[in-house]
Amino acid sequence: MSKEKRKYPRLKDENVSLKVKSGDIEIITKSLDISASGIYCKVEKEIPLMSRTKVILIVPKTKKDTSGEPKPVKIETDGVVVREHPVIVDGKIVHYDVAIFFDNISAKDRKVLLEYTRQNA
Repeated sequence: MSKEKRKYPRLKDENVSLKVKSGDIEIITKSLDISASGIYCKVEKEIPLMSRTKVILIVPKTKKDTSGEPKPVKIETDGVVVREHPVIVDGKIVHYDVAIFFDNISAKDRKVLLEYTRQNA
């Protein structure tokens, strides 16, 4: 049995909305899985491997507003595409699966993601 090598647990989750911007590409999508160090999502345009990105996440959740209701948390960070591949159906590319590593996330935002993945595991 192999031991998990990831520093942060990964959560299969399609509930995190995000916007990915890289150069002149801007895409709004949902997560496929997420951790405190990155996100895996599907996008309709190719974003080449090692591309720098700006990522805005809307994490459902967690923090209570003044009314005591949970409210989503917005996280803005930089990332880099560490994996991308086309998904091909009937010989045509239908979308791309992309993994983005958060290389400049604040400690506060990482904590929010870590809490979210633990609460929903």
